[in-house]
Amino acid sequence: MTPTRRDFLKHASLATLGLWLPKSAAGAAASALARSTPAAEGVSTAGIFAFLDAAQGAGFELHSFMMLRHGNVIAEGWWDPYGPDFVHTMYSMSKSFTSTAVGFAVAEGRLSVDDKVVSFFPEDLPGEVSDRLAAMRVRDLLTMTPGNEKEPTGRVVQEDHWVRAFLAQNIIHEPGQEFLYNSVATYMCSAIVQKLTGQTVLDYLTPRLFTPLGITGVKWETCPRGINTGGWGMSIQTEGLAKFGQFLLQKGAWKGRQLLPAAWIDEATRFHVQQPGGDKPDRPKAKNDWLQGYGYQFWRCQGTAFRGDGAFGQFTIVLPEQDSVIVMTSENKNMQGQLDLVWEHLLPAIDAPVSAPADMSRLRALRLMPPQGQKVPREAIGKVLGVYDLQPNDLGLKVAAFEQQDDRVIFRGDDHAVVCGAESWLRSEAAFSGTPPRLISGGRPAAVTANKIAASAAWTDESTLVMTWRYYETPHSDTVTCKFAGDEVTVTFLNSITAMNPKAKDARAPLTGRRRPA
Repeated sequence: MTPTRRDFLKHASLATLGLWLPKSAAGAAASALARSTPAAEGVSTAGIFAFLDAAQGAGFELHSFMMLRHGNVIAEGWWDPYGPDFVHTMYSMSKSFTSTAVGFAVAEGRLSVDDKVVSFFPEDLPGEVSDRLAAMRVRDLLTMTPGNEKEPTGRVVQEDHWVRAFLAQNIIHEPGQEFLYNSVATYMCSAIVQKLTGQTVLDYLTPRLFTPLGITGVKWETCPRGINTGGWGMSIQTEGLAKFGQFLLQKGAWKGRQLLPAAWIDEATRFHVQQPGGDKPDRPKAKNDWLQGYGYQFWRCQGTAFRGDGAFGQFTIVLPEQDSVIVMTSENKNMQGQLDLVWEHLLPAIDAPVSAPADMSRLRALRLMPPQGQKVPREAIGKVLGVYDLQPNDLGLKVAAFEQQDDRVIFRGDDHAVVCGAESWLRSEAAFSGTPPRLISGGRPAAVTANKIAASAAWTDESTLVMTWRYYETPHSDTVTCKFAGDEVTVTFLNSITAMNPKAKDARAPLTGRRRPA
């Protein structure tokens, strides 16, 4: 039975990894999750190591991993150059936070999930409001069942007024009936919260969720009219993600306070609608984690688990029966395969026989391999280093310069420089058009802004320099290949999203230039 608004009102480990150093150790310790060991919480370390080995063997690129049991962190790791102090783009994992903002608004009596969407935006309605548009409820936005003919996000984000553009889309199904993944429907939830409260979802959640949980530094993109994108665009630290999962596991309670009614958590995470699809030759429906039902911006999983997730493997997995939470940030195309490893290795590790506490130091040595090259004579490199004047290009760069130091290569494009380590990652900030790679264009700032980059470079021969630029607050990277021939250079780009599709081609045309005389 669906709880009413009255029901909601009634119920109103291990050492830090890598090179990261906390800005405020005392402040971090005060708000950090408790640490324990796998053995102390009844989890087999062998299962955790088997998961890490299987992920590596399958070629999955993980950026962070954290596992909680009984409210304690029992395993955590960041693959250098990622680290615990950095936020990470969440893509659609953002949706679960937007749903939670709606939950707070419901608990405060500001709206009901049965309120009609058109009631919030009378000034933005199309000239003719169809019966189906008029019938659309907040609940239908939350369950991805507003009735759209096609997923409208790509069309809506091309407009300046996203609310008006969404309301103008063709609604061909009765709302509440047909599941169709719909990121801009989540944006509409964000817009409703802002319309009712006068605050963005980020600002609204801060005193209600983020501050009580000790989560800081959260970022969220906005549409052209200043509304948080809702369905994507949020960035948060790994431990913040884990705290959110533990908050859900505890049904909205935190340190003795009921922040959000347990009835809302139950309602938001239960089965509401079945996604279309069935058995496939290579995977039965029962083993497909995208066919186990959908809640209010939460996915049901195999068994009794539920999750929030985002493109390329941003996961918050809540396991109520096991009193556990598993979070991951990643860049992977095969998200089902990533989940399969959780079910195969981590789930059986819970309550499995445990031996004496194991050495967990391997989690402190995780890293993504920098590009590998060969030793190139210094005199050969010296022949191609220098400043190159570029031909007119889409990136708007006029100059590319190359400098080699003992342990680093510096690439300069006009006024911005990327510092690359030799078989190591070095951090810098630079602003280049078209970076970082993005899956969805909506919400991109109009101006080119500086991005945090961890970079490494290697010479593959005397005339080829390969740089990897990791935008370490996102899942993505660029491979930048510089080919030198006499006094000329050609610089080509391949972003990591495009690289997942062998037939795709990076949208950025190569840069070509001629070396200035010494």
